[in-house]
Amino acid sequence: MTDFDVVHERRGTGSSKWSKYPGDVLPMWVADMDFPAAPEIVDAIRNRLEHPLLGYGVARDELRAQIVADMQSKYDWTVSPDEIVFLPGVEPGFNMALKAMLRPGDGVLVQTPVYRPILNAPSHWGLQLIDAPLIASDAGYAMDMEAFAGKIADSHALLFCNPQNPTGKVFTRDELVSIAELCRKNDTLIISDEIHCDLLFDGRRHVPIASLSQDATERTITLMAASKTYNIAGLKTAFAIIRNKAMRDAFMQSRLGMVDSVNILGLEATLAAFSKADRWKTDMLAYLSSNRDYLSAEVARRFPEIRLIPAEATFLAWLDCSAMKLQTDPHTHFLQHGKVGFSAGSEFGHDYGDFIRFNFGCPRVLLDDALDRMERSLA
Repeated sequence: MTDFDVVHERRGTGSSKWSKYPGDVLPMWVADMDFPAAPEIVDAIRNRLEHPLLGYGVARDELRAQIVADMQSKYDWTVSPDEIVFLPGVEPGFNMALKAMLRPGDGVLVQTPVYRPILNAPSHWGLQLIDAPLIASDAGYAMDMEAFAGKIADSHALLFCNPQNPTGKVFTRDELVSIAELCRKNDTLIISDEIHCDLLFDGRRHVPIASLSQDATERTITLMAASKTYNIAGLKTAFAIIRNKAMRDAFMQSRLGMVDSVNILGLEATLAAFSKADRWKTDMLAYLSSNRDYLSAEVARRFPEIRLIPAEATFLAWLDCSAMKLQTDPHTHFLQHGKVGFSAGSEFGHDYGDFIRFNFGCPRVLLDDALDRMERSLA
């Protein structure tokens, strides 16, 4: 069993998260958990390394069959092995989709706040970003369906994020049905980033938007990975599920010499994650849920001016610090005065400079350290 309370030293390991800031800064920014990978995953990589050849890799039939079985058992969604396209990441996937399926000048609808790679993707291909902001309420983050309907009419594609990063929103089946129907009426492509789909709390169940109907299946490119749930993002392995063959062929052609084959060890790790690491995932989710609740209670107790709507999924908290009236934006304040590095809210949309994103996927002692540093910065 993994002890999620143990702190593992990551400085000096080439970790992006722990290399960004000087050594006296506690990093709580990028979506990378400070938990070791499941022993079953580490064992699978170690076993593969018993064979000394590490050439170009392809997904084995066993991995495709495992993904097909997972989609059926988890989501009651029937997919075929040939509908799965392996990729070195979800971000290359949605950029490939935009390049393949749209033309310069076309509109792409996104829901803000949203993490920077999605926010920036349309501009890479000369596309027009159309924004449909989520609305914060005490009950969680909601859609303005009337405004969304108006904007989807001007959009050639919806670049969707569910579960949503950074708010942690999980879209309900009713919301997804409404979105899918609007996309059907307007003949809008759906590119759905579902990388956090296994990181849900409080008994919620993820619903892939492509699973809702035949039409939704035919117009959706679904992007998933084991990387966030099992903390193996550095192995650069993800996959798209694309039912529509013409769309799948166009997607494949958009590699354009930039998106190469997938990491051979990442393929082994993904198979082990989905087939052998369920116990680790269950224990990790329980720990994350406890961290989320603890963070919510401590923020309310220590920083009553901060508004934090508890995440329904992910290991990311979205903190509204606008009522604190700090001299600088909160990211800069906490970095300079508390030596704790969060993700700046401005990275998630131009209206969110007074927010920070707080990664609570870490041992509790690091969570306490971050809160203590925030508190000292305000003394």
